[in-house]
Amino acid sequence: MAHEHGEHTHDHGHGGHQHVVSAEADIRPLSIALALIVAFMCVEVVLGVVAHSLALLSDAAHMLIDAAALGLSVWAARLSLRPAGGRMTFGFRRAEILAAQANGATLLLLGVVIVVESLRRLHAPPDVRGPLVVGTALAGAAVNVLALWQVARANRESLNVEGSFRHLLTDLYAFGATAVAGAIVWATGFERADPIASLAVAASMLAASWPLLRKSGRVLLEAAPDGVSPDEISAAMLGHPGVTDVHDLHVWEISSGFPALSAHVLVGRSEDCHGIRRALEGLLHERFGLDHTTLQVDHTSERLHDIQGLQKGLQARRPDR
Repeated sequence: MAHEHGEHTHDHGHGGHQHVVSAEADIRPLSIALALIVAFMCVEVVLGVVAHSLALLSDAAHMLIDAAALGLSVWAARLSLRPAGGRMTFGFRRAEILAAQANGATLLLLGVVIVVESLRRLHAPPDVRGPLVVGTALAGAAVNVLALWQVARANRESLNVEGSFRHLLTDLYAFGATAVAGAIVWATGFERADPIASLAVAASMLAASWPLLRKSGRVLLEAAPDGVSPDEISAAMLGHPGVTDVHDLHVWEISSGFPALSAHVLVGRSEDCHGIRRALEGLLHERFGLDHTTLQVDHTSERLHDIQGLQKGLQARRPDR
């Protein structure tokens, strides 16, 4: 069908090196945030039981999930540093996407559990110790701000880091709601303020879970990255002088910030395959930010043109059904 003049190129650019440097830099702030969250979580569980506060216990449960999320993020960041080899031809870059998917799923499930328990406590509210709730929530907010500051120092373009950041951010909202609920109970004795605050916490969890699940799901399903149009890429490549056809075009993301492309390109019989391949690589880099590309460039043939023309003619004659 086409002359055996195929050429494959794997142009990694500097993306792989930058990814490794970013992962190494992410580990320390994530680890510090993990230590802060675990320490305060233990304190909050004890105080939540003593104060009979669902809001405090839901905060503690969320912090347990935060700790698991941060631990998973640290593990994923370390795993992504392993070099490619054997069957893992891209290394373990997708570990961070799996961590982000797990973070989103736990936020969703925990939010649902808290909604159910909050509704139960709205019907039969327990005796809540307002002053203890307020003090614990304010202390937790301070710890959470420190942890957020640490995670914000990492690369939030990584879905792995962004998942941990969203966990901590919703926890900060939770502490704010808990402090308000505790103050209301303290001042007015309205104990249903505690489960109402828990419903607000659950709503923030559910809202934070969707972007993580959507973005990580797109990567796992190998959809084109956000902001990248395969049709636009194909049109740009077809518009390059000498290119007669582009097919088997695939654009996907290996991990956060690591898009990849592969395509089969046909050029005129008198064209320079090597020159056009290099020009297309430059076009993909400059216009679409694609550095990891695999292009097979072949000379077209008269026979191929005849077959393609015959196929188009048959399609045009086929009656509509």
